[in-house]
Amino acid sequence: MTLAEHLRELRNRLVKAAIAVVAGTVAGWFLYDRVYLLLREPLDHYIRVHPDRAGDVKLILNGITTAFSLQLNVAIFIGLIISSPAWLYQAWAFIVPGLTTKERRISVAFIAASVPLFVVGIVLAHWSLPLVVGVLLNFTPTGAANFQNLSDYISFVTRFSLGFGFAFLLPVFLVALNMIGILPSRTMLRVWRPAVFGIFVFAAMMMPTPDPYSMLLLAVPLTILYFAAVLVARLLDRRKSTRRLDWLDVDDEHASSL
Repeated sequence: MTLAEHLRELRNRLVKAAIAVVAGTVAGWFLYDRVYLLLREPLDHYIRVHPDRAGDVKLILNGITTAFSLQLNVAIFIGLIISSPAWLYQAWAFIVPGLTTKERRISVAFIAASVPLFVVGIVLAHWSLPLVVGVLLNFTPTGAANFQNLSDYISFVTRFSLGFGFAFLLPVFLVALNMIGILPSRTMLRVWRPAVFGIFVFAAMMMPTPDPYSMLLLAVPLTILYFAAVLVARLLDRRKSTRRLDWLDVDDEHASSL
């Protein structure tokens, strides 16, 4: 494909992904109330654990349009999750254009693995958020109140959750790139030290708290997933090498397919 064809392909994939996200956002608009309660649960958990600070920790709204913007942002967050099968497929289809029958089967496997991992990452983020929020709020000086803008708080929670979700897509992309012959398992194994170091740096940047325990909540699962991807890729490479030797078992008198 020429550069112009690649750009047109990118435009088409982005448009299709955007349509899917918009459709998911419409559905998310009607799910706002339930998801909003889930998003503010980490803060409510802190208040339940520290009832003496219930009056010092509050969420506030500034401006008449803030509530509308907040609901729209939460709806987009929900839309990204609901439409994840569609935009993940569009991202994969752009990486591997002109799919053959075999590669289409790989694409189905890619979506079947990536969507659950994306959701698991978001669930893990929601599970770890009470710890993160608690650590951050404990920095509030004695006698001071911590009144937070509700939009800023929701933005922090949604970005944190999406960061976990996207991070958990790493092993799926590694295995998928191996399946189409771009990334051999020996390369993944050779660079495991820089890869693990990069995972811990990414986890440290993602976690807004300074303690190492929060960083380990993301780094350890990602490291395990990385080595799981290496193992799967190694098994696939062995299978490919075995298939390449199949022609040795063909009888000398057998006609060539050429």
